[in-house]
Amino acid sequence: MTTQHLVAQIKKKKSFLCIGLDVDLTKVPKHLLSLEDPIFEFNKAIIDATHHLAVAYKPNTAFYEAYGIKGWQSLAKTITYLNTHYPEIFTIADAKRGDIGNTSTMYAKAFFEDLAFDSVTVAPYMGKDSVEPFLAFENKHTILLALTSNQGAFDFQTKEVQGRELYKEVLETSKSWENSERLMYVVGATKASYIGEIRKIIPDSFLLVPGVGAQGGNLQEVCKYGLNNQVGLLINSSRGILYASNGEDFAEAAVIKAKELQSEMAVLLG
Repeated sequence: MTTQHLVAQIKKKKSFLCIGLDVDLTKVPKHLLSLEDPIFEFNKAIIDATHHLAVAYKPNTAFYEAYGIKGWQSLAKTITYLNTHYPEIFTIADAKRGDIGNTSTMYAKAFFEDLAFDSVTVAPYMGKDSVEPFLAFENKHTILLALTSNQGAFDFQTKEVQGRELYKEVLETSKSWENSERLMYVVGATKASYIGEIRKIIPDSFLLVPGVGAQGGNLQEVCKYGLNNQVGLLINSSRGILYASNGEDFAEAAVIKAKELQSEMAVLLG
C-alpha cells in the first residue's frame, strides 16, 4: 500500500485510528472459547464491527506466537481475512524484528510476502544493514522504534550520546538509509511532549503512536505536536477497544469505544 492510499483512507473516514489486535485468551468472552479458533473469531468480529472507523489494524505477533502453531495460523487467517474483505485497510505486523542482513531479509519475506502485511515494526539497534533489507520491498513500510511508550524507554532512548539524545540520533541517521522514504516511526503517546522535537527531524513521516487509552496517552496532546499536512499519524488503541466488554456484546462495545476516538479525530482534522 502506498502512503497516498493511506492518506486517502484517512481523509475519507475522517480517522487515523489503528486498532491493535492483541488477543489474550484469558480476556476474550468465554462463549468464544468453545469455537475451533477463538482468536480468529474474536478478531473477525472486532474487524467486521469497526472497519468503517479504523484505517489500520496492528496484530502484535507475541500474542499469537504464545499459542504456538495454532496462534500463528490464527494470525495468518486474520491477515488473509483483512486483505480479502477490507483491502483498503493498512496492516501492521507488530513484530519488532531486526537482525543481521540475511536474517532481516527472511523476516521481511515472512511478513511482506508470505503473510502479506503492509508494514512491520523493526528495532534499529543493530543499525543500517539490519533495517535496509526491510526497506527493499516496494510499497511496503518499515516502522522503526524511535521513542517508545514504556517506562524503560528512558534507560537508553533519551540518554545523550555526544550531546544528543539517542532517539534523535536514530531518527537523523535513518534518513540516510536506502529507501528511507518507506520508513515510519513508533513514538509513544506517553511521550507527546517530545513529538515537537521529533517533527523537526522527520516533518513528513508517518508516526505510529501507541499508548492512547490504557497507557494514559492524550490524543489532543499528540495531535498538537504531531499532525502534519498529510495527517502523518496513526493512533493505536488495543485493550481499550478490544476488551470494552467481556460479554457477548463485546463487538458492540468495541464499536462504541472506537467511535469515541474516531469522533475526536474527526474534530481534530477539521
